[in-house]
Amino acid sequence: MYHNRPHVEDIRAMKKRGEKISMLFVTTPEEAAAAHAAGIHMLSIEGRFFDAEMREAAGDCFVQVGLPYGGWGRFEGRPIATAEDYLRAAFHYAGLGGDAYYCAASYDIQKVLCDNHLPVVGHIGLIPSYITWTGWRAVGKTADEAAALWRHTKKLEEIGVFAAELEVVPDRVAQYLTENSSLVMLGMGAGKYADAQYLFTEDVCGYGKNHKPRHGKMYRNFAPEFERLQQERIAAFREFKADVDQGGYPEAGHSVAIADSEYDAFLAKLGA
Repeated sequence: MYHNRPHVEDIRAMKKRGEKISMLFVTTPEEAAAAHAAGIHMLSIEGRFFDAEMREAAGDCFVQVGLPYGGWGRFEGRPIATAEDYLRAAFHYAGLGGDAYYCAASYDIQKVLCDNHLPVVGHIGLIPSYITWTGWRAVGKTADEAAALWRHTKKLEEIGVFAAELEVVPDRVAQYLTENSSLVMLGMGAGKYADAQYLFTEDVCGYGKNHKPRHGKMYRNFAPEFERLQQERIAAFREFKADVDQGGYPEAGHSVAIADSEYDAFLAKLGA
């Protein structure tokens, strides 16, 4: 498929050259279009948000599509669980123009995707879908945990994964993993040595309602404006309801007229 956005080989070349990669998580075409206009390199878009409109809005951005995980999401109306489910979902999103596919499922499932020549992004460190095993905390602060992260990294390399989200890992451990692995490390709270710096748009723009992560940085605060717009929306809805209640809407200009002769003819046809 020919296009102007980067391919996997281009992202890998950026890692080899030591170029920093910018990455955002987006959920709307407006956010995707803004990222494209700003020159952001990579976008992460969950499968439930990814469609032809999102692909068009993302422009030249490399798009990582998040595959639904188990009970966390559905594809074609049912939970995604088997390797076949994941493969069908990945090829569906590939047809829409996805560039890579985030998958936090088992090694076996990730390998099936890789064996079918799909660019797979794994996950290392704090993995939300595995949170029951770790809790919401940094992962890799002990020697044993850091060694486990390294083993995980090498296993992802072995099965053919090309990149990994590296989330809330101590900076020196992240540096070691980044510098000693072929994986493109997409850092989120992993310090300055990761190949990419990855943030959620809601944190960058200040309108997130969830926990504010330590690694988040707000560049604009949209929250007050969003609240103002919400209050204006409520006021407009109230005025509309009052207008309906009092007969002020619709007015003559909101209706379609029919000529008297045509209306009389209509009544005549009905025998009225």
